[in-house]
Amino acid sequence: MPSTPYRLVQTPFFERALRKFARRHPELREKTAETFVALSTDPFAPSLRLRNLTGPLAGKQAVSIAYAYRIVLCVEVTEHEVILHNIGTHDEVYP
Repeated sequence: MPSTPYRLVQTPFFERALRKFARRHPELREKTAETFVALSTDPFAPSLRLRNLTGPLAGKQAVSIAYAYRIVLCVEVTEHEVILHNIGTHDEVYP
């Protein structure tokens, strides 16, 4: 029996960051789309390398799109949602 897909919820900040990211990195469009599909299927899949963040971003998690690019998010298991907060380079998403 297939599991219920996770709903991806974009914050207003994420929507702006995604537009900016897409303009700057058109070469990562396909990889970013693949990451979104993987997140909606199973955000805990080992290929995403989901990790808990500390410091100012405590309570959030991050996944890698590519070596230097990250998505900051929260996985809400009770609601079966992935709340997307930020996208960008390592330096852009981590304070």
